[in-house]
Amino acid sequence: MIRDITLGQYYGSDSPIHRLDPRTKIIGVLAFIIELFFVKNFAGFVVCGVMLGIVVAISRVPLSFILRGLKPIFIILAFTFLLNIFMIDGEVIWSWKFLKITVEGIYRACFMGIRLVLLIIASSILTLTTKPIELTDGLEKLMWPLSKVGLPAHEMAMMMSIALRFIPTLLQETDKIMKAQQARGADFESGNLIQRAKALIPILIPLFISAFHIASDLAMAMEARCYRGGKGRTRMNAIHFGKNDLFAVFFLLVLLALIIITRRYFPWNI
Repeated sequence: MIRDITLGQYYGSDSPIHRLDPRTKIIGVLAFIIELFFVKNFAGFVVCGVMLGIVVAISRVPLSFILRGLKPIFIILAFTFLLNIFMIDGEVIWSWKFLKITVEGIYRACFMGIRLVLLIIASSILTLTTKPIELTDGLEKLMWPLSKVGLPAHEMAMMMSIALRFIPTLLQETDKIMKAQQARGADFESGNLIQRAKALIPILIPLFISAFHIASDLAMAMEARCYRGGKGRTRMNAIHFGKNDLFAVFFLLVLLALIIITRRYFPWNI
């Protein structure tokens, strides 16, 4: 389960999506997420799914690798589905005491589940196709106006990118600790959900210690390379907008136009 988390990992390839300016990808993902919340029917999700599928195909990241990242959030998806299916009023098709399932509840549950899946896939594409250093530079450039009012844009961007970058590292460390505990007789598989959660408590202390060691090593490495923050910092590879970035903006505008059309001309709006 832990090894299946893909958020924060980078999948190396030489695709047009990898070559996009990181600012374009960051803005594109944010715009796609906002557009997802403009969708009011399944026709809109079909449009979003097709457009996202085109991006995945162009990125040359295997679809199986991306879908593997959905396994760890299965509990969240299931909880969201059940919450909606039992809590929405409407035409009742099944009831038992205080529980009831309605047509509108099933529709809303499927609707919210699809939205969550598309949101996670889009977010994964950003980290899978963008190197950590490029992500830092892109965030810093986007937050540059904040530096004019005294906020440390570079430091904020650096912290965000380091947090994303070390998600896979901490997950690998967690997996390593769990295997060591299992070799000593620990059981993480049997029992109900609460018992499994309690069994994970002994992992937390060595994980925290390992995280502090990793942070200390990173700080020493940055100090050895004379890192002193963003002031006066130069870059070996400067980021810049190109023709592909203009095409990506056009792609997002087309998606927005199609979503507006589906909102207006298709029934079953939420």
